[in-house]
Amino acid sequence: MSVYHDYEPAQFRAHDKTDLLAGPFDRQNKSLSGLLSKRPARWKRLIDIAGSLAGLICLLPLLLIIGAYIKAVSPGPVLFRQVRVGRGGKSFECIKFRTMKPDADVSRHKTYLTDLINGGGQTPDGQQKMTKLHDDPQIIPFGNVLREMGLDELPQLLNVLRGEMSLVGPRPPIAYEVEQYKLWYKDRFDVAPGLTGLWQISGKNRLTFNEMIRLDIQYARNVSFWLDMKILICTPHAVYTQVKDHILRKRSAQKTSSMHTA
Repeated sequence: MSVYHDYEPAQFRAHDKTDLLAGPFDRQNKSLSGLLSKRPARWKRLIDIAGSLAGLICLLPLLLIIGAYIKAVSPGPVLFRQVRVGRGGKSFECIKFRTMKPDADVSRHKTYLTDLINGGGQTPDGQQKMTKLHDDPQIIPFGNVLREMGLDELPQLLNVLRGEMSLVGPRPPIAYEVEQYKLWYKDRFDVAPGLTGLWQISGKNRLTFNEMIRLDIQYARNVSFWLDMKILICTPHAVYTQVKDHILRKRSAQKTSSMHTA
C-alpha cells in the first residue's frame, strides 16, 4: 500500500501557502490555466537561446541523417507533434522525431501511465519503475535506440528556441497524463519543461513516478545557474548509463529466452 496520498507530503509543502491551488485540478481544463508559475530568469532564457541555436547548427547533419532514416524505414511524417503541458499549465505543441508507426494507438501508453501514477509496483511508493515500453510492435526499426539515446528529442531544440521549453527542466507531460495528477504534483509546473533535468541525471528509469515528481519540485524550488550547468554537464554520462542499462536488459532477456527454448 502506498504511503503517499493525493495531498502533498509534508517535506514538499510550499512555504508560501498563497501559491497553493484553491482546489483540486480541474480535469475538464487541460490547459490548467489556474496554476501559478515563476517568471523565468533572464540568464536562463539567454542560455536557452544560445544553446538551442548552437545545438541546431552543430547537430544539423545528425538531424538530417535521422530524418532520412525515419523516412526510409517508415512511411509518414518524419516529425511527431504532440500536445504537452508546460510552465503554468499552458499547453504547447512538442516536436520529436517519430519513432512509432503513423496513427499509432496510444491506449497502451495511457494504461501504462495510469499504472505508473496510481501504483501497482513493489516499491516504497507502491509504484513501478519508469521503464520504457520496448516491446511495442508499433515502434519503427531501431526506434528504441533513438529513444534510449534521447535522439528522438533533439527537435525539441526548436521548442526551446521558441520559449516553450528550456534546456533544463522537468519532463513535459502529455495532456492525458496530467488529467490523473495528484494535487501535490502541481509545483512541477512552476518552471518550463526541459530537454534534460534533475530526474534524468538522478536515475531516470530506475526511479518511480513519485520520485520523478519530487526531483522536479526540488529543481523548481532551487533553480540556479550552477544547478543548470551541473545538470547539463552530467547529462552525457546519464545517457551513457541509460543506454548501457538498456543493452544489459536486452542481453538478459535474450539469455532468458534462449534458456526457455533450449
